This record gives sequence, structure tokens and C-alpha cells, in this order.
Amino acid sequence: MTILYKEEVYAIAGTCMDVCNNLGYGFLEVVYKDAMEIEFRERQMTYSRENPFPILYKGFS
Repeated sequence: MTILYKEEVYAIAGTCMDVCNNLGYGFLEVVYKDAMEIEFRERQMTYSRENPFPILYKGFS
């Protein structure tokens, strides 16, 4: 199996692990999002947050 963007995947996964290890469990999603944003900025990683992702579910969009 070939991983596309292997370095980027490992960098993102490492960032997630650092946030999880520092905060622990039990917070609301927004807390982890804010922490991830801080980590991405500190690591000078390009990111975008809360982009629209249109879906169709049971006839609703």
C-alpha cells in the first residue's frame, strides 16, 4: 500500500497525538479544534478550518 502525501500524513497525525496527549480526553470538539489550530500555526503548517462540505442525506442538502 502506498501512502499519498506520507510526510504530511505523519505530520498531521503527530500533531493530533500531541494535542491528545496534552489535553487528554473528555473535552468538547471545539476545544480540540482550537488546540489543533494553535499547533498548526506553531508548526507553520498550512490548514483551513470549518470548510463547507455539502452532502445529500435522505433527500436533504
